[in-house]
Amino acid sequence: MFNNMIDSIRFFYQNTIVSYIQNLYDYPIKLVLTIIDIGIVCFLIYTAFRMLKNTRVWQLLRGILVLIIATFVSGLLQLNILNYILSSIMTYGVFFLIVIFQPEIRRGLEQLGSNPISKFFGLDNDIDNKAKENIYRIVIAAVELAKQKTGALIIIERDIKIKDIISTGIIMDSEISPQLLVNIFVPNTPLHDGAVIISDNKIAAASCMLPLSDDHDIARELGTRHRAAIGISRESDAIAVIVSEETGKISIAKDGTLIADVKEDVLKKILLKNLIVENKIKKVKNKKIKK
Repeated sequence: MFNNMIDSIRFFYQNTIVSYIQNLYDYPIKLVLTIIDIGIVCFLIYTAFRMLKNTRVWQLLRGILVLIIATFVSGLLQLNILNYILSSIMTYGVFFLIVIFQPEIRRGLEQLGSNPISKFFGLDNDIDNKAKENIYRIVIAAVELAKQKTGALIIIERDIKIKDIISTGIIMDSEISPQLLVNIFVPNTPLHDGAVIISDNKIAAASCMLPLSDDHDIARELGTRHRAAIGISRESDAIAVIVSEETGKISIAKDGTLIADVKEDVLKKILLKNLIVENKIKKVKNKKIKK
């Protein structure tokens, strides 16, 4: 039995690996194609790993891997009955998996359209679309917080990174939703103190501590949130959205300037202009400079 296993390995090595290496030596162009081939496969494996990690499909894949190994080993050891059963499960199990995991398969195919390759070829504007959707979500949350007179401070990171500020809070790395933002600032909850930082279209962290502006030109009646918002907008190009718990009014801090008592439509226009329109203008200018 052991000799048969050795013979199988030797046969596979000589007729597959050696012949393939010899073929690459005879035709060097195939080496380039092989490298490209391996690169594409590695990228697909990495993408699949990120998509499936921490899902129920991931647990199933681990089980399938065990099944494949067991099938291979039973074949090598000539355990014919066991090998026949496992092979049958492998053959017909695929159809059951397609039916059971139809929603996950559909979601995966939808995400395929938004991967880096499609973005590279300019097939979509997913980043800008997502940024717009997130702006609307932030506006909805700010308006709801204002109605409840719940104090809030939301910082939207731009070109200048503020990782030092993010590190002072509780890391979240979660998708943006109005419900989550409103929930974070509910009084007497663990995360309501401090600021929420929006980075790369995600809620990076909550309960972050900001540097207070000590500028004497700032009106004394402004509270801690407003002074902190002005401070961070001076030290970086971030935009801050503030909701006052005393008046329920919404303000915006940008470039060290406070725009007080903005309504919903104005808030939306300011955020769209500074986070979407200006970003597009910068990209166009950078392309011209490179040319």
